[in-house]
Amino acid sequence: MTTETPEKLYQAEVKQADIDHHTPTAGAMTGHIVANLVVLADKLQQTKWYLKGLHAAALKQVMADLLQQAYRQKDDLGTVLIDEDLLTPTTQKEFTEYAMLREKGQNKYQTAEWLINELVHDYDTSNLFVTRAIKLAEKEDRPVLAQHLTTLLGENNHQIASLQALLGRTPREGLDEEDDD
Repeated sequence: MTTETPEKLYQAEVKQADIDHHTPTAGAMTGHIVANLVVLADKLQQTKWYLKGLHAAALKQVMADLLQQAYRQKDDLGTVLIDEDLLTPTTQKEFTEYAMLREKGQNKYQTAEWLINELVHDYDTSNLFVTRAIKLAEKEDRPVLAQHLTTLLGENNHQIASLQALLGRTPREGLDEEDDD
């Protein structure tokens, strides 16, 4: 049993997190994913509450399902990090600092199409961190973390395809840079 105070333990955690984020590790990269999931959940909640239009009722149910999935993903990913003896962000300050996704209050007044397109791009941005974390987990010989992240990548890809279909698009349309040749 440790004799360190909670304050000293937390200061050691902050120091280690800073080291991990400056020399990317699977744990640090996964911490960014957890933070992105917090912001994504906030955006899904906002969309669910404020979405308007002819198909609002059905789309609000889609958002409710995605919101529950984001909560589950965050909890599961945090648990895997703890099981791997890695750090996971747990405070609003950490979520804000580590998240790449951004939210804006004015977005609630956008059209349903705009909101769905924004979410497509959020899932795609999240995948940049997921694919990087998978590579780092494999390099660090963390097969459980790599497998969990691979599952997350598949779920995100499915959500991108599903949301893109609502917009009448193919899964990668408007996401990948196309050659002008």
